[in-house]
Amino acid sequence: MNISDLSLLPAGNWAEVNRAFTWRVQPDFSMARACCDDWARMSPDRTAIIDLAEDGTRVVWTFGRLKDASDRLAAAMRHAGVRKGDRVAILLSQCPEVMVAHFAAMKLGAVVLPLFTLFGEDALSYRLIDSGAVVAVTDAAHLDKLVGAAAGSALHTIVTKGGVSAAGAPRIVSWEDALAGAQVDFRAAQVGAEDPAVLIYTSGTTGAPKGALHAHRFLLGHLPSVEMVLERPRAGDIAWTPADWAWIGGLMDLAMPTLYFGLPLVSQRMRKFDPEAAFRLIRDERISIMFLPPTALKMMRQVEVPRGLSTRAIGSGGESLGADFLAWGVNELRAPINELYGQTECNLVVSSSAGLGVTKPGTMGRAVPGHEVAIIDESGTPLPAGEVGEIAVRRGDPVMFLGYWNLPDKTKEKFVGDWLRTGDLGRADEEGYLTYVGRDDDVITSAGYRIGPTEIENCLIGDPDVVNAAVVGVPDPARTEIVKAFVVVREGAPVEGLSERLIQRVRDRVSPHVAPRAVEFLEALPVTATGKIMRRVLRERG
Repeated sequence: MNISDLSLLPAGNWAEVNRAFTWRVQPDFSMARACCDDWARMSPDRTAIIDLAEDGTRVVWTFGRLKDASDRLAAAMRHAGVRKGDRVAILLSQCPEVMVAHFAAMKLGAVVLPLFTLFGEDALSYRLIDSGAVVAVTDAAHLDKLVGAAAGSALHTIVTKGGVSAAGAPRIVSWEDALAGAQVDFRAAQVGAEDPAVLIYTSGTTGAPKGALHAHRFLLGHLPSVEMVLERPRAGDIAWTPADWAWIGGLMDLAMPTLYFGLPLVSQRMRKFDPEAAFRLIRDERISIMFLPPTALKMMRQVEVPRGLSTRAIGSGGESLGADFLAWGVNELRAPINELYGQTECNLVVSSSAGLGVTKPGTMGRAVPGHEVAIIDESGTPLPAGEVGEIAVRRGDPVMFLGYWNLPDKTKEKFVGDWLRTGDLGRADEEGYLTYVGRDDDVITSAGYRIGPTEIENCLIGDPDVVNAAVVGVPDPARTEIVKAFVVVREGAPVEGLSERLIQRVRDRVSPHVAPRAVEFLEALPVTATGKIMRRVLRERG
């Protein structure tokens, strides 16, 4: 099988691509089969993942090994009682075992719940309880935290790589024992394109995070954009992203599509992004295609670019990159930086592509072939070119989510007529290029992450000295926005050292990536007549 046979994007120029494009979604499409088993059957020795451990160890995983391990883990999960539709949590940093666990769960018809390793117990506990996850896969570094977060959840079994804690509930099984004791004649369950495959929690402005449930077909929905920004993946390409595979950006903008195309995927656990180390990795592993968030690119631009890079194409998204940045990519990295746009519920629907001539600095690009994107007003009526409105995507799109987990009313609110509302404001020009204007709600965009205020505010208010709290994003040149907290303390409470304590509380209990970088104490928060916090007023304070 050739990579070109898997391509959804037709050959030709932009007009020809749009004219000839058609979705090819087979009813029995399975992500595990397309990204693992099919390649293992045809080319078992083909390189799937190049794993670079912190100690410098370099291990190559073939598709054959990936299939064998995922079959064994799936058999162990089945023995533990996992059935079609059950949720399986994965709490691991970038490593081959992440993909093994994804494919194992999918082969059972189960739903994968990716979890970010920086999450604290509160964030993990909410997602485990809300999803009803029954089995989790983790490692020794995160085992105790996961066990603590499992209290009150349906989690009954944890498979852990590299260590087993004391006996108790849930049951702890080592990775080695799970795979060694499993049958090798495993047969996968029957799954189809519309069957649920992945549950990814996304932050909103009100209430707790919501689980966006996706079907197997959503991988196919990503491919046209991936092919645009990575300038048509081809034989010889090697891929990498510093973005964690627990996020939709790292997982679906690069990692899964890379394996779908049968190309080598580099995994490396970077505790903190180091631009010079990133360049060494790109050079030494001859990485040619990448997904690099804007914050990573900004840091890389501040250091010397080494000679000998093999970069061919870079995708980036989360904020607009100006003409100077795009020129730096071509002149210094010898590769175009193509922009992309989407959100957890409906990802990668707008992209640019230098190779297709779809590029205009300051814009996100054009609607990707196969996706119908419009700027609409509050009633769902498309607006003419030049007018600011809400970016929306028409129903029936393969990349669109099935709905919010157990929240039918919230799912209904996401749509107006046939349009999915993104909550992002934008405008389109006469050529169809879309420009991002801002959010129409209070989601914070920081270092490529979309951060909702609710979890942070609830955590802050949990401190005995805090009466009320509100969180907003304030402009920052490196991160787009930083998280700032406005806090009202109880009468007589000492404020010395309180900022540091509150920041650490959020770091420990929710996640370091959402922790406030600034705290300001107020006598009272600005509120409307109905008691709603006026975050706009707080943003204006800066």
